[in-house]
Amino acid sequence: MSRYSLWFDEEACWGCKTCEVACKQECNLPYGVRLISVMEDGPRIVDGNPFLVYRVNVCRHCDEPACAEVCPGGAITKRPDGIVVLDEKECSGCQACIDSCPYEALSFDQDRGTARKCNLCHHRVEKGLIPACADNVCLSHCIHFVEKDEI
Repeated sequence: MSRYSLWFDEEACWGCKTCEVACKQECNLPYGVRLISVMEDGPRIVDGNPFLVYRVNVCRHCDEPACAEVCPGGAITKRPDGIVVLDEKECSGCQACIDSCPYEALSFDQDRGTARKCNLCHHRVEKGLIPACADNVCLSHCIHFVEKDEI
């Protein structure tokens, strides 16, 4: 089975944050919870020239996810297709996964009392669709849903 991932061309990103909006709408996220975020890196001078790039922060669906290893309730699992999912019904709200993620890609939902993370819109992928953030909402077309061997 395929091992899916998102690939970002950060140099092409305009910082419009439509990916953030698409994610919030698709996942019905409350204020303050973001599963994907676009952050400005710069401006600064690099080799005598002005430099500015937008960095996209989202779960990387790691081969060996640290978040799953530290979850005491087993709420985070890796599917055979490589998608790392968090089952909110099993989440105790301890936030150990949030602290363990090297990409700072998990968020805490105060309303639900659970951690939240990008599940790569697996409910869409299972229907042959692509994740909401990559589904032609990106104005600069810099987010791509790929198989990991394509990266």
